[in-house]
Amino acid sequence: MRIPTRKKPEVLSPAGNLRGLKTAVDYGADAVYCGGKAFGMRSAPKNLSLEDFEEGSRYAHERGARVYVTCNVLPRNNEIEAMREYIGQLKDTGVDALIVSDIGVMMMARQVAPNLELHVSTQAGVTNYQAANAFYELGARRVVLAREMDLQAVRDIRANIPDDLDIECFVHGAMCMAFSGRCLFSNYLTGRDGNHGECAQPCRWKYSIVEEKRPGQYFPIEQTENGAYLFNSQDMNMLGHLDDLIDSGATSLKIEGRAKSAYYIAAMTNAYKTAVNEYMIQRGFEDADGNILLPFHDRVTRPSDPDYGQGTEDQVMRNADAAFAGVADEGYDRAVATSDAPEPDGMSSHARSTRRKSNIAVEQIETDWKHAAVRPAPHVELPEWLLEETDKVAHRDYSTGFYYPEHKVTQNTDRSAYFRSWLVVGEVLSWSADEGGRVTLMSRNKIEPGQQVEFLLPGERPLAYIVPEDGLRDADGTPVPAINNPAHVFSMPCPHQVPINAAIRSRTKKPTLKAE
Repeated sequence: MRIPTRKKPEVLSPAGNLRGLKTAVDYGADAVYCGGKAFGMRSAPKNLSLEDFEEGSRYAHERGARVYVTCNVLPRNNEIEAMREYIGQLKDTGVDALIVSDIGVMMMARQVAPNLELHVSTQAGVTNYQAANAFYELGARRVVLAREMDLQAVRDIRANIPDDLDIECFVHGAMCMAFSGRCLFSNYLTGRDGNHGECAQPCRWKYSIVEEKRPGQYFPIEQTENGAYLFNSQDMNMLGHLDDLIDSGATSLKIEGRAKSAYYIAAMTNAYKTAVNEYMIQRGFEDADGNILLPFHDRVTRPSDPDYGQGTEDQVMRNADAAFAGVADEGYDRAVATSDAPEPDGMSSHARSTRRKSNIAVEQIETDWKHAAVRPAPHVELPEWLLEETDKVAHRDYSTGFYYPEHKVTQNTDRSAYFRSWLVVGEVLSWSADEGGRVTLMSRNKIEPGQQVEFLLPGERPLAYIVPEDGLRDADGTPVPAINNPAHVFSMPCPHQVPINAAIRSRTKKPTLKAE
């Protein structure tokens, strides 16, 4: 059994192993993407065996979710036949789609596994509707847009492709300095091929300048004691802007992080799924119980629509033009983002949208091109607790990527470590109603009386709880003053029923800079 394509926005979560896949599904993922033991773009996670894919697909399908497999490496000549055999094995595991970037692999998959959907990876660099339509004609049912795309580009692509061609966009997680992933940096410096899943992430390293005639003297690029992190891109966080992205035609909302922990997967999946549910309710597509009120449809105008190109210009459209016209950063809001602002350099709207900063002369190309607009709607308001969820996982400084040209993604030039103000202190093994309620947990960090913790619950606001002054016990039932030993079984009173595998987290006494 395979699950059909959804008719409303999809939350797509990562998984580096079978546990991550099940965690994503448990916390609301509509689909999970993961790699096998070969031909995926991430080699650090353990990834899934063919048996794992079979079990994971059954688990997901029983709960209405789908499974996609990454086959998005750029294969070398000596890997072609092995790739063919691997795809032949995948087609019988129950997975729903293959994510590919190489056109040869795409054609191979159509021959070997015609029952699987084909999704075109961000590595293919789809930046326009012509490319998207070409892949559609070749059999693709989804394109993962290049991460360099702004919201206006998403709108324009959606307006000019078939409605049954999905658009997948990244919404959260780490961003590569070579934004669509076509990077040779790691291969050149370390011999580890990023396009074969072995990236050493040299973009996160610390760099200084050495002057040719002064060997051994290192000059920091920024005014810091330890040099600078030249290429260390900020993380993406679009949680508070999902309405803009969905309105602009994104079909699938992709969370980055196949190398992340089960807790990260659970927390971010839960946050984005809850946000999508809020969108569906506030836009009038569903009621609070999830019952369908109206068929879902994005708000992008198509060339076939009577109101296409008629007085629906907004700030996204104006700032997109400004970005390509080379307007200075400070010029967005003042010089361009007002309806009565003059045209920069006297250019037509089309010339501004097609010119690149590298052009010396302004190109005046007369066509009837019009940007696709989005029909206006009130902003979807998310509860404050939900917006705070993205700060409760380890992360770098956040940005909105390239979606808003007036708010460009930048680098963290002073550090590459993750910022962490919350940490996982335990994981629920079981809950019993005995003695007024008791939770058994596997400890991860210290838990002591009076400490405020949160239980991460699927589909709900996290449960805040104060650890009681007494009643803590070890695995033998012996009372203990505090839970001090990681990776040991303990129990404590808890009158609230909590699900198995729920993470227990607590605010750190002092925020730290370290990996999760």
